[in-house]
Amino acid sequence: MASRERIAIDAMGGDNAPAEIVAGAIRAQEELDVEVLLVGDPQAIEACLKQHHSSSRHVEIVPANDVVAMDEEPLGALKRKPKASINVAMDLVKSRNAQAVVSAGHSGAAMAASLLRLGRLPGIDRPAIGAVFPSMMAGKSVIVLDVGANVDCRPKYLDQFAVMGAVYSQYVLGIPDPQVGLINIGEEPSKGNDLAVRTHQLLEKNPRISFIGNAEGRDVLSGRFDVIVCDGFVGNVLLKYTEAVGEAMLQTLQEELSQGLRGQLGSALLKSNIKRVRQRIDHTEHGGGLLLGVDGICIISHGSAQAPSIFNAIRLAKDAVANRVLERIQSNIDELEKSAASSKSRQDG
Repeated sequence: MASRERIAIDAMGGDNAPAEIVAGAIRAQEELDVEVLLVGDPQAIEACLKQHHSSSRHVEIVPANDVVAMDEEPLGALKRKPKASINVAMDLVKSRNAQAVVSAGHSGAAMAASLLRLGRLPGIDRPAIGAVFPSMMAGKSVIVLDVGANVDCRPKYLDQFAVMGAVYSQYVLGIPDPQVGLINIGEEPSKGNDLAVRTHQLLEKNPRISFIGNAEGRDVLSGRFDVIVCDGFVGNVLLKYTEAVGEAMLQTLQEELSQGLRGQLGSALLKSNIKRVRQRIDHTEHGGGLLLGVDGICIISHGSAQAPSIFNAIRLAKDAVANRVLERIQSNIDELEKSAASSKSRQDG
């Protein structure tokens, strides 16, 4: 029988820590067959666990006597607070006492701690945060990266993002041949700024992906693309705008369907349909973003995450571990480097 995945949870990170973090972790341990390690203030965590009675008896607590606050500068805080919960959680992965980290705390601190504690995978110049977006095609999602780790990028970084996104799409999202696109202001290869034009040239030559061209804003949720790459500035704006549109749609549905007797009757009849709509467009259903390119699985959840979002973040971590995402990314990056070296050798010859 295979051992269960061990997931380290930064119990002190986020606006709703530790209560919502603990609640989501407990549910994940019960329903996803994982072992959760709650990292943080033991007294605060135990107080939350008592509310779950017998379901929390086998949860492991790993003490951490500090936390990086949301308004702190990440690098300075991590150095001043070596026993902060995010540092301790990363150390559990580094020492192989856990296979993944989930944090809803300071996203900058989570990224910095992962780089300082875990380091980059060989051959990766910059890690990227990949976020799963809904699409207009039922049952299909698109992974967009980077959505915030790298505001300024070089073409080589986006080329690597495409490989990492394709691996995740294929082995975790179950897309046999992920179709990759590049965010741009037009479909033509010559469109866009210098970064877009040069990146397009690289992606066209990349033998590890199926690149099908530029993706305009209207294409992101169309279902045509499985992986979309962009720099972290564009990706972060896109992520937050998409989340806001989803929230606006849900709020509009709730308001309009409750108007008048017909609306109330219709709302009752369409309850299951509305639930499915929420599952497709509510960002909390996706749990957060996967930090791809570091030597460990790290899920960065929303700072406002509540128990359902933490549960889904742990599910993402479990899937990434079970599908050996790190090993597959490493293998593809190695092959990409070999291909580039061979091409350069032929040109020099």
